[in-house]
Amino acid sequence: MRTAKLTITPQLDATPRADAPASGPKAVDRLSQVILTSLEDAKAENVIAIDLVGKTTIADRMIIASGRSSTHVGAIADRVVRACRDAGFPAPKIEGAPLNDWVLLDARDAIVHIFRPDVRQFYNLEKIWSADRPGEARIG
Repeated sequence: MRTAKLTITPQLDATPRADAPASGPKAVDRLSQVILTSLEDAKAENVIAIDLVGKTTIADRMIIASGRSSTHVGAIADRVVRACRDAGFPAPKIEGAPLNDWVLLDARDAIVHIFRPDVRQFYNLEKIWSADRPGEARIG
């Protein structure tokens, strides 16, 4: 259970859509659920979600996943972007394409890292952000 207060900072370049979900803790949880569902649908592997509230202001949640190949990583990223857009959230900003060794999706309140397994092992973001910290949830 989280004890830190959730604060959402507005993005200067963000123009909310008329049908965009409201901001706040429920919107963050809904965004995370949309992302996690799309990762599962795309057969992403070793998915982990890390609660960042109180640790940093860059996002409220970090989600890390692996794809089996560069092609799979790119397909997973495309599916997450489409799912966010279809759910009424702004499309995440994408870094790392077209190489697709490590694709970063910035969905404002959630940051998604999608790696090839060897690249994920090299950078080991899980250790940096969630080593022995409460609020970590391993999915699947």
